[in-house]
Amino acid sequence: MNEFARYLMENAIIDFQGGITIDEVRKFLRDEDSRESRSLLSRLIEDKGLDDLMVTIADCLKEYIRTGINEDIVRAQLNSYSDS
Repeated sequence: MNEFARYLMENAIIDFQGGITIDEVRKFLRDEDSRESRSLLSRLIEDKGLDDLMVTIADCLKEYIRTGINEDIVRAQLNSYSDS
């Protein structure tokens, strides 16, 4: 049972429910005029969409499954993505 539980944890996949458009993200970020939000929006425009962001964030959040995922963790990963 322990090995199976470990296997499931190591092979879990994080996915995001529903689709989101770049316009919806702009709407979210418009109200928060911060360096981080501008940087993320610039990165998304450079990447020509959200596909890379969504895959990268899901992959990075996987390491936090055991300890928990919260808004601070997601925000830190978004900042890391936009700075890379």
